[in-house]
Amino acid sequence: MLKPPGATVLIVDDAAENLDLLAELLQPHYRVRAATSGARALAVARSAPQPDLVLLDVMMPGMDGHEVFARLRADPVTAGIPVIFVTAMGEIEDELRGLEAGAVDYLAKPIVPPLLLARVRTQLELKQARDRLAGQNAWLEAEVARRMHENDQTQLVTIRALAHLAETRDPETGNHILRTQAYVHTLATRLSGHARFRDTLDARYIDLLTRSAPLHDIGKVGIPDAILRKPGPLSPDEWQIMKTHARLGVEAIELAERDVDQPVAFLSVAKEIAGGHHEKWDGSGYPAGLAGDAIPVSARLMALADVFDALITRRVYKPPFSFDEAHDIILGGRGSHFDPDVVDVFDDAFDDFVGIARHHQDSD
Repeated sequence: MLKPPGATVLIVDDAAENLDLLAELLQPHYRVRAATSGARALAVARSAPQPDLVLLDVMMPGMDGHEVFARLRADPVTAGIPVIFVTAMGEIEDELRGLEAGAVDYLAKPIVPPLLLARVRTQLELKQARDRLAGQNAWLEAEVARRMHENDQTQLVTIRALAHLAETRDPETGNHILRTQAYVHTLATRLSGHARFRDTLDARYIDLLTRSAPLHDIGKVGIPDAILRKPGPLSPDEWQIMKTHARLGVEAIELAERDVDQPVAFLSVAKEIAGGHHEKWDGSGYPAGLAGDAIPVSARLMALADVFDALITRRVYKPPFSFDEAHDIILGGRGSHFDPDVVDVFDDAFDDFVGIARHHQDSD
């Protein structure tokens, strides 16, 4: 008979002669540990080398086999050890009780050596198979987690690279994408418990919104340098061209969506942000003139984040506003430019906005 590598069998019986018999039969093939009481069996089962199988006498004084079995199952350390009940009781009800409780097999005394060895070998082989499967499953879960993390990091790097591509066309934005991303996350987190927003702003949506936020100005790659880098005010015609960056951003993301077999959630949110972050609450924005709740939540949050950052940032055509001046301008746009509830949360979180701006301030 082949010996399963490292197999350990715990035999439990209050009668020394029964332990001697079981040990004599099993020791040529397995490592054998013994216990003469239920309490001792529980202690041995938790210690090294931990048994791969327990042969458990049912009729024992103090703590009988059924109670020992229940305690083994209740302990996470020993719950997975298979148990074969061994007893002189011959009633079918007793056998069923043990099997229904979860024992893997049932042996009646007097022991028939070939039957004992066959049953033990079968259960040890089954345990080895279960252990191998559990190990494979654990490896697969770890591999899936590793690849998901790798894909997630690839996605984040790709988003950041695309956002920086837009930045290179408009070098004055500096750390704009880092600041606006953090502003949006702050607003979304604080609004997640608000009655108007809680159905939308769950943890998954906030994650999608945060990672998509850097793509809000991706459409600027389609704006001519003469307009994008112009040091002074834009003419009316130039301004019309500049405003097309919202539509160009949506079109660029739609092209990316065509290359995948199924919808990608963060691209859907990115499209909302790129196309809607210049819409205004009163309907006077662009490109679609949306108003109120018709503007996607993601775009409403980005609208405030984008304007606040533009106000506090130096441009070739203007000096930066102070934080307090920018704060007052945002509050002045409550109900006209911005969703009133979003402005109220900005007001409450103003110190956080200032902290973000200072943490990611431009080098100049």
